[in-house]
Amino acid sequence: MILVTGGAGYIGRHTVQALEREGFETLIFDDFSTGHRDFVGDVPFIKGDICRFEDLQTAFSSYPIEGVLHFAGKALVAESREHPELYYETNVGGGLNLLRAMTEARVRPLVFSSTCATYGVPQTESIAEEHPQNPINPYGETKLAFERAMTWFGSAHGIRHVSLRYFNAAGADPDGSYGEDHVPETHLIPLVLEAAARLRNDVVIHGTDYPTPDGTCVRDYEHVTDLAQAHVTALRMLMERTIETQAVNLGTGQGASVREIIEAAQKVTERELTVTEGPRREGDPPRLVAAVEKASALLDWSPQYSDVALIVETAWRWLKKRKGV
Repeated sequence: MILVTGGAGYIGRHTVQALEREGFETLIFDDFSTGHRDFVGDVPFIKGDICRFEDLQTAFSSYPIEGVLHFAGKALVAESREHPELYYETNVGGGLNLLRAMTEARVRPLVFSSTCATYGVPQTESIAEEHPQNPINPYGETKLAFERAMTWFGSAHGIRHVSLRYFNAAGADPDGSYGEDHVPETHLIPLVLEAAARLRNDVVIHGTDYPTPDGTCVRDYEHVTDLAQAHVTALRMLMERTIETQAVNLGTGQGASVREIIEAAQKVTERELTVTEGPRREGDPPRLVAAVEKASALLDWSPQYSDVALIVETAWRWLKKRKGV
């Protein structure tokens, strides 16, 4: 059985679905603070908080867990600047609880949902795994801190892990079962589609004077279904010992600008959007795009659903279903 912390959340639940398709039994561990109870369905689950070591002990003592996929944590950049204590308590403190519980239960394989935010401001056109890690916010800092903790627990206790550093998760399950539903919503594609659905008044572009082709920020968008499959592949390879501890970027190697996302949304929805141009946000790099050679070579992974138009189309179907618009 595979323990999926944060398994009732956006990426976590897609990954539970991918695990089940490949024959794994799964156990969701979630406190439902940001995850959704209705995402669980008939999957076994424990309502628990990673900040409570006893909750994790209960999970490991109650089920025959063989591996862990770790998604639980705080993940809002702006919030991390305002409340760094929440990010250290959850992403670092809660993560240490998980490592202690795994050590105690003698469970070794661990796939961690990490982020390109550990790199900070990019020094190269595309970001490879060897790029210096200099995070510029508590979110990235705490993700990096847990990456380092896993390495030390590996040395001391045999924890074998893969950190999957992805860029911009987007889209929704093609069959419409799961998708993004965050409160507050901070991701560009659902914000744009909410404007198309008239659930918000406009789309705000934060900065139009970046050194990019159209002046707006460029990001690497990966479909959540592709990300889920990469997690399952990494876990299977860890369990079969065909790979060992390391970090891998997940992305497409291609970037789309804010204006390009807005244009794609207008085409998919066949609706004109009201666009408001605002100033830059602090800490927004002009371009964040992954170097993807390692994921291809190591995991034999390449995105299958990550065309921008398909990402937006699946996200639009999900929004209409979820919000009834």
